[in-house]
Amino acid sequence: MSRIVSILIVVLLFIQCKKEDQNIIAKGQLGMLTSTTQVNELEAIFAKDSVVANLGEGDFANAEYDEYQVFEKGGKHLLTLIPKEQHDTTSTIESIQIYDKRYKTVKGLNLSSTFKDIIENYTVNKVESTFSSAVLFVDELNVTIAIDKKDIGIREFGIQDVRLDQIPDLAKIKYFTLWFD
Repeated sequence: MSRIVSILIVVLLFIQCKKEDQNIIAKGQLGMLTSTTQVNELEAIFAKDSVVANLGEGDFANAEYDEYQVFEKGGKHLLTLIPKEQHDTTSTIESIQIYDKRYKTVKGLNLSSTFKDIIENYTVNKVESTFSSAVLFVDELNVTIAIDKKDIGIREFGIQDVRLDQIPDLAKIKYFTLWFD
């Protein structure tokens, strides 16, 4: 009897770990997506979700790139994937913008994290300023992390430099972008 219970516990732990691995952000990987994943594999990988292709044609003709948005069946936007080559289903992924807090690093960093969580777990290699965000570069993960200038207390739509010491510990992550080089 105790052997059956032990086996059942091991199986349940394995299933839970496998499920969590599907949401891990790591250098060169987001769950089952890697630097070798091709666009034509997205439907199979996200079979339980909805993949919407916005190709650079029609209303999107002026777009310089294609994008593939992944939504849960309930409509929640999870990810936006940008392929390296436009109009090529054999293209691999260039970047993934992450919109769901269930995706996290092995150190627990996700969209619910704060600036303090970032600097306590990772080295920020560079900071750049856009009109509305400070963009943090974390080479260890090959990610960029955007923090809204409103959360920093800096005037939006200005491109003044932002230093790490200007960012409050409680500033929230606006979004993650994972890059596949």
